[in-house]
Amino acid sequence: MKQEKVTGLNRTLGFWSLFFCSIGVILGAGIYVLIGKAAGLGGNAVWLSFGLSALLAAFTGLSYAELVSMFPKSSAEYGYTKKALGERTGFITGILIILASFISAATVAVGFAGYFSRLFNTNIVPTAIMLIIVLSLVLIYGIKESAIMAVVFTLIELLGLVIVIWVGIPYFGSVNYLDMPNGFSSVLAAAALIFFAYIGFEEITRLGEETKKPEKVIPKVLLLSILISTILYMLVAVAAVSVLNWQDLAASKAPLAEVVATVLGEKAFLLISVIALFATANTVLFIMLAGSRIIYGMAVEKVFSSKMSYILKNRKTPAYAILVTALFTALFAMIGDIEVIASLTDFAIFAVFIIINVVVIVLRYKEPYTARPFRVPVSIGKIPLLPLLGILASFTMLFHLDFWIIFYGLLLVIGLFFAYEIKKKYFPIKG
Repeated sequence: MKQEKVTGLNRTLGFWSLFFCSIGVILGAGIYVLIGKAAGLGGNAVWLSFGLSALLAAFTGLSYAELVSMFPKSSAEYGYTKKALGERTGFITGILIILASFISAATVAVGFAGYFSRLFNTNIVPTAIMLIIVLSLVLIYGIKESAIMAVVFTLIELLGLVIVIWVGIPYFGSVNYLDMPNGFSSVLAAAALIFFAYIGFEEITRLGEETKKPEKVIPKVLLLSILISTILYMLVAVAAVSVLNWQDLAASKAPLAEVVATVLGEKAFLLISVIALFATANTVLFIMLAGSRIIYGMAVEKVFSSKMSYILKNRKTPAYAILVTALFTALFAMIGDIEVIASLTDFAIFAVFIIINVVVIVLRYKEPYTARPFRVPVSIGKIPLLPLLGILASFTMLFHLDFWIIFYGLLLVIGLFFAYEIKKKYFPIKG
């Protein structure tokens, strides 16, 4: 494998390619499952839960938008946090993001393998590993080619949701969309659950070194993708409860497939299953892409071995960082049933969201004169109010997790605290 010292990644991503990548990773496959569970809580008003959840996501999305406009680097969360809260907190934040990338990519890869095995009667773990290998080769081949694949997969993914909306349109107005069988508190509970369907918007911030005019493009893409995803989610929710009653949606293991099958017949299950293959593969592709970039970015900043910052001479991709991402993703996929481990990614993401919102506030004081092409609106003095709401929203999501997940998550953070001290003392990486 030919390689050379870092000379910069390929800055080829424009607004639309980045937008479709962002939409693809947000939509993912979560909506195909989550809407059933959410309908069981929110009833016909589940569309409102999607709107409330989007509002919570937007608070942190705005904070990411400000930070990436200031520091459009691959190190992303690590770099932001290091500047505001110091190297130790930056290290913990970066490692949490990397672990979350490995585990979440493995979880979705196993989900892909589940759909694939039902269609072609294959074994789940080998199928998941084969997907990881194929996607890692695409990532190594080039960012432009990876983005083209992501755009194509996203369009197919969007087709599935458009079909759901289309079959539901004739039924619009058939139910009371403000019917909350368990009261407004259950709508809020559904919003907490649905929040997971929005996770992923933050990953495009790690493509700053491969995006043209990243300080302007990424904030726009980030906020627009949350907005468009919200509109699609809410329309899908209205269509779903219009075709099927919320009790049937809650009981279904494939709620959207059942919605389409109710109108178009049983063959629709096959159609939605095939679309779900593209949705899950697309999610794995982008998570691995974003995960490899933060590894590369942290290596450039001397946190990891310089090998992780090498790029291929002709392809301009961080091959070693991609291979490490693929290796650990495959190892987690080999575990098979990683439900508890996967739940730790939720803890990691919400903990990082809290930190990111804190970082925005701290940097308003520490670096008030640093250029901010995008600035979070609404402030009292130097204190931006929306990041405070982002902190509150993230804490709310965090405490909706199971007690043991929070406990194990805190143990992980403590472990990383000591890991940093050990690394600093015994394994320093000098420039």
